[in-house]
Formats: sequence, C-alpha cells, structure tokens
Amino acid sequence: MPRVIILGSGTPTPSSIRWGSSFMVQIGDEWLMFDCGPATTYKLYKFGLKATQVDRLFFTHHHSDHDADYPTFLLTRFDMSIGKENELLVYGPRLTEQLTERLIGEDVGAFWHDIVARTNHPLSLFAHQERGGSLPRKPPAVLPRDIGPGTIATGKNWEITAERVEHVQPYLDSLAYRIDSDEGSIVFSGDTRPCKALTNLAYKADMLIMECVRTADDIKGTASAESETDTLGAGKTAADAEVQKLVLCHQGMRLEEPEVKVQAIGEVRTMYGGPTIWGEELLEIPWDS
Repeated sequence: MPRVIILGSGTPTPSSIRWGSSFMVQIGDEWLMFDCGPATTYKLYKFGLKATQVDRLFFTHHHSDHDADYPTFLLTRFDMSIGKENELLVYGPRLTEQLTERLIGEDVGAFWHDIVARTNHPLSLFAHQERGGSLPRKPPAVLPRDIGPGTIATGKNWEITAERVEHVQPYLDSLAYRIDSDEGSIVFSGDTRPCKALTNLAYKADMLIMECVRTADDIKGTASAESETDTLGAGKTAADAEVQKLVLCHQGMRLEEPEVKVQAIGEVRTMYGGPTIWGEELLEIPWDS
C-alpha cells in the first residue's frame, strides 16, 4: 500500500507546530518528494527517512515556503551518498533549472565551494569511504527540468500529471500534481485559488491534499482571496471533483486557534461530505478510505 507523509503543512510564517510545505509519497520501493520548504531535511530524518532514499523531487512553485530547504536537501543527499545512488530528478515550473544551477552549478553555484572541498579534502574523502563510498568522489548528480502541463514523469507502476493553477502569476508559475498508480490516485494542489484546472485534475481522485489558509470570513475582500484557498473553497473543490478524501494543509496562523480550527473544519464540511483530515507535520495519512 502506498504511503503519504506530511513533512511540512504550514506557510512562510513559522509557528511551534508547522512551517513551510513538503510531502513524501512512497509507491513500491520509490520515494517521491513534493516541495522542499523550510526544515524539510530535518523533518525527513525526524520521521525516520533519509535524503538518499529520494530520487525524484517535484516543486509546485518557487515561493520560499516551498523551496527554501532545497540547498540543504541537495547537499545532505550528496554528503550522505556513497556513489551508488540514482541521479536526483527534479521537476518544477519555470526557475527550477536556474535555481539548481545557482546553487550547485560548477564554478557558479553558491555552494560549489562546499562540493569542491568535499570531493578533494582528505577528511571528506575519509568520511565518504567510511560510509562505503569509493574514490574518486564525484559531485552530486542532479537533473533539473522546467516543466509545464501534461504527463511529466513515470515510474514502475505510476505516472504524474501536472496542471497550471492560479496563485501569483505572472511573477511565479504554479503547478498542481496528480499521481495515478495501480493502487489509487492522489492530487497535490500546491498554492492556488479555487480554479477549474485543479478541479478537473482532481476528478475522482482517492485523495486531494489541498491548501486551506483561512476561514471564509477571514479571507473575504482581501488579496488572499485572489490567490489562495479558504475553507469553503477547499470543501467545494473536493466536492466538485468528487474526491474520496480531503486533506487540509498550508493552514494559516489564525487556524491554529482551537475555536477557529473547529470553525474551519465545520465550514469545509458544509461543502464536502467525505472524510476530511486536518494536516499536521510528520503525520502519515492512510491511503485507503
């Protein structure tokens, strides 16, 4: 049975219980990461997983709460590698290739100096060999791709489809993703206002992991309403798409208040009658109903 784990369920504003966005999906022996927001690498290890287990990373968009831990993840995966791991395939909207080059590109990357040191100094080479690696030690193998809508990746028994959604264009492009596998389907909304493209992508999915940043009264009349999803929007999207299960994530700070949380869940349920899960960090979500 596939596994779905929330590593990050928050926004750019940190709280004591959530910060940034990141999710892990296991299908068979393959681990897929969706977004890499603040402290993702730490939370990955806290859950009991390792950076070297991840061979594919998908970005919904390039706001910092979705990609700020990307350099840490890249460097940790490289530092813990023994040279036998698969190439890391990275997918995302416009800027994914540029960001990767600016982080670890040869001679130009912000962290290229670290890679040079770790592939040459005796201390780093000793540590690499102690972990089971062999020499010469090679730089990290990372292949980034700027992608758009359509089928963008396939695995042993799954495929992933991307669709453009509506967040902060034209400054950043945003994508939602759908995984279809032999054992079911899951959709990640990323950050978006409710839109037809997301509803169509999520149609009849087994699980929709959906942004839910504010209550309906809190978002009304604000700029947030033009770029994000509130409780009613999350519920209506799930209902219109006829999904089997709704997982609420990317909750704003006000939703942490106990009374507001109860209100929020109640508002979602006025629109959607299926199972609804309140996303929490390091929570594993049952794939089945």
